[in-house]
Order: sequence, then C-alpha cells, then structure tokens
Amino acid sequence: MTSGDLNFSVKDRENMYRLIISQLFYDGYQSLAVNLATTVKAHPACSPSDRLMKIIQLGLREEEEHNDAQKQSVILPGTGIDLEFETDVKSISPDAAQYDTLYVTAHKGPCRAGAFHPKGHLVATGSEDSSIKIIDVNRMLAKANETDDAESNKSTKEQLETHPVIRTLYDHSAEVTCLDFHSHNAVLVSGSVDRTVKVFDYSKSSTKKAQKCIQEAYPVKSLNLHPTCDWLLVSTEHPTVRLYDMNTQQCFVGSNPGDQHSAPVNSCCWSSNAKVFATGSADGNIRLWDGISNKCFCTFTGAHGGSEIVSVTFSRNSKYLLSAGMDSMVKLWELSTSRCLIAYTGAGSTGSMTTKTNAVFNHTEDYVLFPDEKTTSLCCWDSRNAERQPLLSLSHNNVVTAMHHSPVAAAFITCSDDQRMRFWHSRSAAESL
Repeated sequence: MTSGDLNFSVKDRENMYRLIISQLFYDGYQSLAVNLATTVKAHPACSPSDRLMKIIQLGLREEEEHNDAQKQSVILPGTGIDLEFETDVKSISPDAAQYDTLYVTAHKGPCRAGAFHPKGHLVATGSEDSSIKIIDVNRMLAKANETDDAESNKSTKEQLETHPVIRTLYDHSAEVTCLDFHSHNAVLVSGSVDRTVKVFDYSKSSTKKAQKCIQEAYPVKSLNLHPTCDWLLVSTEHPTVRLYDMNTQQCFVGSNPGDQHSAPVNSCCWSSNAKVFATGSADGNIRLWDGISNKCFCTFTGAHGGSEIVSVTFSRNSKYLLSAGMDSMVKLWELSTSRCLIAYTGAGSTGSMTTKTNAVFNHTEDYVLFPDEKTTSLCCWDSRNAERQPLLSLSHNNVVTAMHHSPVAAAFITCSDDQRMRFWHSRSAAESL
C-alpha cells in the first residue's frame, strides 16, 4: 500500500465518521453524536444531515442490482471465518450441544495432550504416564455402531484387527505434553516434560520407540510442524522459541534477543500460508513472527489483561488469531490491524482458571469451543458475533486439559485428568453412518 493509498483510506474513514455523527444529530441522538465527535476529534463541527441514510439506500440498491457479481465475493458457508466480506453467514455445522460421545479410551495417568491428523482419519493422545496412543477414527465410528453381541462373537484376531487403538508408543520417561502429525508421512512428533522431542514412524505395527530424538534443555510445552513439515516450531519452559530443521535436527533461534518472551512459552502455531507463526507466553503477551526471517514483527502486550496466555491458533485463511488466556476469556485478533475484534465471554464465570486448556475453532470455523474448568462443560460461541450457544456437558470426572477438533468433520476429542480421552461426534452425522 502506498502512502497515497493510506492517506485516501484515512480521509475516507474520517468522512465516514462525520456522516455517522451528522446522521445521529439528524435522528435526535445528540448525546451519542457529541460523544463520537469528541472521540474522533471531528473538525469542523458536523451539522445534522441524513446523507448517510441516502448513501446506504443507494448502496443497497446497487448491491441488489449486481447480485450475481456480489455472490463471487461473499463467503460460502463452511469455508471459514472472514469478517472482511461477510458477517451474516448461516452456519451449516452443528453447535457443541449436538455432539455425543462415541468412544472412550483410558491411559494409566492423566491425559494431557491430543492431536488430529490433518486429514482427520487419525487421533493421537498423550498422558502423564508417558505413553502415546494413535487411534483410528473410522474404527471408533464403527465401534460405536456395533452391538454387544457382534463384539462378543468376534475372534481374538478380529478384535485386534478392528480395535480403534492401532499403536501404543513408549519412549518418553515423563509426561507427554504436546503432539503433532506429519501431513503426508506416517510420522508423529511428540514433546515431553523429559526435555525431549521424539519423532515416531508409525507405519509399522511393531513401532514402539522413536525414530529420531531431539534433546532439549527445558521441558517441552508446545510444538507445531511447518505446513511443508520441513520445519518444527518448539516452545519450552524457556522464553526463547526454537525452530528445528526436521532433516538435520539443527536448531535456529531469532537473531534479536529482545524479540523473545520474558517467561515460558505455552503455545506456538504456524499460519496455514507459513508466512507467520505466533507464540503465547506466561508473560501475558502474544507475539507474531515472520516465517522467513524468524523475527518478531508484532506484539499484543497484555493480550488477556496481563493473564497468562494458554493457546494460540490461526484461522484457516491466516487472517485471524484465536487466543485463550488464564482469565477464562477467548479472543479473536485481526492480524492486518493488530487488534482484538471479538471477545468470547461467559466461561469461567466464577473467576480465573487454575488449569491450562486451549480454545479451538470447529471444522468450518462457524463456532469457537472452549472447555469451562468449573463446570466441566464445553462453552460454544458463534465465531462471527460471539453469541453463546447451549453448553455441552463433557462427562469427565476431572478437569479437561486439552481439546482438539477434527479439521474435516464434525468431531472432536477431549483429554482430561480423569485419565480418559473422549471422542465426540455430531449426533446427526453419526446417525447417518
């Protein structure tokens, strides 16, 4: 954008505010008009006028006459959130209250980590007992539709061949904190309190141990594979974010120490276009980094009122960032303007959180989902207007520490300190199977 374009943009915005002020005066809302005029420092003073109404009428008429051309720029339902073009998109996906538990698996300790494969056909869970399970989604769906008689009539071999848990991996010596699937190879990456990052090749049924190991200096808190899967972003108890070459395991960090956080980094995430990655820290700040130079170019200071940042995740189009904090709030940030557009409130009504848990979009980005620590239920909001949807009881006997939604279907998993992972699926979709 040139400086000339920027000047026109600022001037247009000033004219818009003046039109609004004049319209408010014209409609009799003097106090609102005066407050807005004071806030935007309108000069010279605005006189009453209904010009704004006439411009809107002309614009709406023009839009109707060119409806066919307009359709090309309006977001189609299910293609993700994009408030730049359209806010009144009718959701075609179910809200949280329309999901049921179809499968439950248990670890020997609290279930603390989870992940969906980018294609949605596999799920992984990690536990404080240091184990990792890889679970087949289609087998979970089939298991849910089986009768007890059908299960009891199966031979031992048939039960093994149809059991949803297809791999159980043991190579960490402490709690597994984070997981991520390779998008096109049979590879799973895990991080742990034991200060290691493990790379598992799960293509063979006999796999138990990691193929590669990256030794870290601090307990690993979060990791995320680059969209090409050639690079791995890792955050630890240390304030410095690491970037690893997946082929050589060589580590890179930002060249400017001042770019780094001042406390442990709880969450890191790549944008889908790989141009940017984001980090959220216990220092209360969110940082945006250039995906090429590895330099921080933007900081949301005190993003959640100074509370610790728990999770960050990008929208599909890389225009927005969803964050969750220990203040029990979820926020949507617009990257082009570096500001918070929407705050999703109502979770944790009794106060701040004591257990970290993340917020996610559903697969169409029509809804934002966030577990409520106090009630062990799932809060759900319309992503575009923050309208609260009915709660879903998650049926766990302890706090939910992680949840992950399928990127391709109406399904999600919840991981809890009750040692269980629950697989949830849309009721209507499940009935049609």
